Amino acid sequence: MLAEMRIQGLGVIDDATLELHPGLTVVTGETGAGKTMVVTGLHLLSGGRADASRVRSNAPRALVEGRFEVAPDSSAAKVARDAGAEPDDDGSLIALRSVNSDGRSRAHLGGRAVPNAVLSELSDQLLAVHGQNDQLRLLRAGEQRAVLDRFAGEPVASVLARYQRIRAEWVDAVRELTERTERAREWAREAELLRHGLDEIEAVAPEPGEDTALVDEARRLSDVDQLREIAAGAQHAVSGAADGDPEAPGAMGLLGDARRRLGGAEDPVLRELESRVAEAAAVLADVGADLGGYLDRLDADPGRLEQVLARQAELKNLVKKYAADVDGVLSWADDARERLAGMDTSDEALNALAQRRDELAAELAEHARTLSRERGEAAVGLAAAVSEELTGLAMAQARLEVVVEPKEADDADAAALRVDERTLLAGPEGTDEVELRLIAHSGAPSLPIHKGASGGELSRVMLGLEVVLADADTVPTLVFDEVDAGVGGRAAVEIGRRLARLARTHQVVVVTHLAQVAAYADRHLVVDKGANDTGLTRSDVRTVADGERVAELARMLAGLDSTATGRAHAEELLETAASDKSQGERAPRRRGSKKA
Repeated sequence: MLAEMRIQGLGVIDDATLELHPGLTVVTGETGAGKTMVVTGLHLLSGGRADASRVRSNAPRALVEGRFEVAPDSSAAKVARDAGAEPDDDGSLIALRSVNSDGRSRAHLGGRAVPNAVLSELSDQLLAVHGQNDQLRLLRAGEQRAVLDRFAGEPVASVLARYQRIRAEWVDAVRELTERTERAREWAREAELLRHGLDEIEAVAPEPGEDTALVDEARRLSDVDQLREIAAGAQHAVSGAADGDPEAPGAMGLLGDARRRLGGAEDPVLRELESRVAEAAAVLADVGADLGGYLDRLDADPGRLEQVLARQAELKNLVKKYAADVDGVLSWADDARERLAGMDTSDEALNALAQRRDELAAELAEHARTLSRERGEAAVGLAAAVSEELTGLAMAQARLEVVVEPKEADDADAAALRVDERTLLAGPEGTDEVELRLIAHSGAPSLPIHKGASGGELSRVMLGLEVVLADADTVPTLVFDEVDAGVGGRAAVEIGRRLARLARTHQVVVVTHLAQVAAYADRHLVVDKGANDTGLTRSDVRTVADGERVAELARMLAGLDSTATGRAHAEELLETAASDKSQGERAPRRRGSKKA
């Protein structure tokens, strides 16, 4: 949860600290006091777009800092660890976002500078902010399908995962079959060139590193006399004259004499040196033998030199065509064989691919049917649950419908799939279109919610959805920015009740202008507007309780904070809210209470 947030230099807020309740926190204040800056700050903490116009006049930058309490084994904690962030001494996680007056922004998490995307990823695990833009998103077909899938939970999620896995294989098979069919003529020409190159290379049959070895051999054969003179001279120096001439003993003879002298010495130090001389003699003996072997192999062979030069010519011809050296030629051949294996356009290969495509299509159609069936069953439950919530939100005659219909497709569409004799569009999320429709009152037509709901009704539909989806929502903190816009009276009281119900399983933060909603708060924050010594408008945030809270509720009701009537009405609201919350706490907890 979000335990605390500090805002500096943001809009009309100079410097304010908000201590949030684990349950329901409301933020109120007069119009223009800066209530929405609280939501703006949360958007910045969530990695949202930085806007230089939000930086307070004459301030070098705006800064928002949030302290989150996260479980060590949570997804949010993993995001922080992956980013190199360190928790605070009390285990909490500090997130910070700053925006300079020139529009540049920086993000920090756990004392480490991080990209804004990291804060966005973190907020996906911790925060869900609902405002006017979120209501607009709810009007999109994709968002409506996502709402239904959230409500359905595991039954849809598991089928959807299987559908997406098979769909990926099916798409690959369709693409490969289409590519092979359409490019058959082009691939045939390319395959002919590849086979010609392979035939030419296989005819020469080069060996790895053969070109380098032939260069060395050719050099030896060309310089055989000079090499023999060098090797023979070295062998004579090491082993001595071949006839054993005592006048030319060589290094071996000299070492033998040294060993005899040292071995017969009385001094033990000299005798120890004899073993080291023996080691040197052994090394020289090996060198002498190697030199002798080299000389035996170093026969002048004009025929062999011609063979080597001819082989070099063959290899150079391949190298000139296919690569920089023989190893590169062999690599080209391996690649050519692999490409040929994937360019089989024979009838047998195409028939095998077509059969694979059809098998996957049949399996995919079965998963699509199951997915549609699960969504259809969930749609009935979601519609009934939200309609019940709308009844409590002063929309007693309204009813929500969740319609699941197949998406038709043309046979020519790349993602066309035959399901029960119909050609449907098999998208990544299934073959279904999901639409939320509202029947505003008895006898009214069923209309898409963007046509059938006013602004206030849309706010209540969204709140009803959030209440119903609370059990399926793993995000611990829900933020509502004037979700009560366009409502009042009894509907406002019901909104307060439902927000209090949500606060039993989630942390809820609400920016509101309705006293009926604010009365249900566990903590009430007020944004006050004033002016500093220079006349510049500034706002602060303070926590109100007892008499101050009564005065604020009376002001919100009708500006009657200083009258007995206004205070009496505010006190009555608080008593009603306290009674409702007390009864709610005694009632059985909702399924989502396990997340509290």
